[in-house]
Amino acid sequence: MGHQTLALLAQLEAACKACDELASATEELFLQHPDAEIITSFPGLAALTGARLLAEIGDDRTRFDTARDLKAYAGSAPVTRESGKSRRVSHRRIKNSRLAATGRHWAFAALTASIGAHDHYNRRRKTGDRYYAALRNLFNRMLGQLHHCLTTRQRFNEAIAFAPPKPSPLTAAA
Repeated sequence: MGHQTLALLAQLEAACKACDELASATEELFLQHPDAEIITSFPGLAALTGARLLAEIGDDRTRFDTARDLKAYAGSAPVTRESGKSRRVSHRRIKNSRLAATGRHWAFAALTASIGAHDHYNRRRKTGDRYYAALRNLFNRMLGQLHHCLTTRQRFNEAIAFAPPKPSPLTAAA
């Protein structure tokens, strides 16, 4: 039993070493990409999560014409079904699951890295969203911001991204 355990530990050590080498190579190559500076400017996105996000959405900016297309691909945009007087809004079941999982990690990490993201999450929870629905909504919003920043080639700015909504002229006049 002792020899077998030592052999298994040696295999585990080799797997961990290979994983660490792959992670450092991925970080090194990702940081050389022209979009890396924009992606890592977002709260909650570091080199490895940013590399995974970039791998899933690709670097062809014509692939997703609008942020809505990217959100639907990621599964963060809600699906609305209407028939007669009934209306049902639910989350997408057909999506890029790897991108959706990365989005959950990103949204969770952004909660502690960004005051605006945390406030947005808390507002969604107060309106009745459950934990995963509020995280999905935060991911949806940040994914739209990422699409905008990548197409306009600008870094993330929290003051702009989570600015309080401006009152409409109709409510200001009342």
